[in-house]
Amino acid sequence: MNKKIIFILVALLFAPVLRAQKNIVDEVVWVVGDDPILLSDVEGFRISAELNNEPIENPYCVIPEMLAVQKLFLHQADLDSVDVDESLVLRATEEELNMYLQNYGSRENMETMIRKSTAQIREQIKTRQRDSWRVEQVQQKLKENIKVTPAEVREYFKGMPEDSLPFIPTQVEVQIITSVPESSRAEIERVEEQLREYARRVNSGEADFATLAKLYSQDGSARFGGELGYTGKNKWVPEFANVAFSLNDPKKVSKIVRTEYGFHIIQLIGKQGDKVNVRHILLKPEIDEEEYVKGLARLDSIAQDIRDEKFTFENGVAVLSEDKDTRNNRGLMAYLNPETREVTSRFQMKQLPQDVAKVVDTLKVGEISQAFRMTNEKGQTVCAIVKLKNRIEGHRASMTEDFQKLKDVVFARRSEEKIEKWIREKQKNTYVRINADWRNCKFKYPGWIK
Repeated sequence: MNKKIIFILVALLFAPVLRAQKNIVDEVVWVVGDDPILLSDVEGFRISAELNNEPIENPYCVIPEMLAVQKLFLHQADLDSVDVDESLVLRATEEELNMYLQNYGSRENMETMIRKSTAQIREQIKTRQRDSWRVEQVQQKLKENIKVTPAEVREYFKGMPEDSLPFIPTQVEVQIITSVPESSRAEIERVEEQLREYARRVNSGEADFATLAKLYSQDGSARFGGELGYTGKNKWVPEFANVAFSLNDPKKVSKIVRTEYGFHIIQLIGKQGDKVNVRHILLKPEIDEEEYVKGLARLDSIAQDIRDEKFTFENGVAVLSEDKDTRNNRGLMAYLNPETREVTSRFQMKQLPQDVAKVVDTLKVGEISQAFRMTNEKGQTVCAIVKLKNRIEGHRASMTEDFQKLKDVVFARRSEEKIEKWIREKQKNTYVRINADWRNCKFKYPGWIK
């Protein structure tokens, strides 16, 4: 998430506390459309930035303008009926709340300092998180038709001194073979029996589904009673989505659903158009330690056969790897650029999964690792071996070797220009009032004062 938006979230959460503690006499300093910007909002943002060791120069000019720009985007989100994936909002909210808990050391300390209950803090964070996701969606929509041609890239960097070209950090290309240890049949039956018992208790009225989810579900949504928020069918794995969208009676619990994440039971909350909101309880069968030992030994044997040239790493991927995404790509791991939505096989070390990065850091190009455990993006602990296919040392970008990176730079510049143009147009048609004492500023966008 954009760092400025995170600052806004933290600042607006703490603003009421800052008024009380600093004896700030609150006032409306700006009005954008129908929305006020308060002095306490600005003070909260300023102190939040200082706490993050990123003080803002000339804060009483910069901060109100940043908040005003956010309000322009939120107004557009309202006009466009921009919706967000509530499951993302819930996850982001919990991450933010956990950050506060870690900073304060306990729930009691947090509630005392912020002067709100945990439920109130969570609800306020959730509102701000939802706003930030909506702002990002409006910005993404503005960028979606931006196209950058090779000719534009060459023209942009033509004649630019070498020391002005972007510096490309060290990148690696990594191939991987994974093995997923299996649970025993007895363990799977135990989990299924437990879920059947939960379903029986809910269907008979003996227990509340949300309460059981909070107590027993092994999914992050347990904190919210298993609720996932209104979600489209393509956001979930097919096995889960098919059952969730087939439910019609909120009082009844679904049959047991098996997915790559584990075993679920689902309860309908409501439907809105092509979206559905459900609760679920997820249980993950335990895996015996000896199954991991076997998996690691098997992959070490495979790695040695590849070193002995009995077959290639690519052959091993095609026949033996249990990760369908990399198996279809000859084992090559891929990175999705969150800005441009383009996929590349080149990772900076910090972009690799942490377990993989630790191993890759010790390898030479062409070398195959010993087997190790890693947590994949589905939250599963799996066994893996990796091969360092290529390492590109840090260097100044060149048109031949780093065209995609240079294209990303041009794309970012075009995006910035388009968003700035949009903001300037919105200024012309939006009512803005700035108190006299707050006008003597050199704004980034001068059109605020008409």
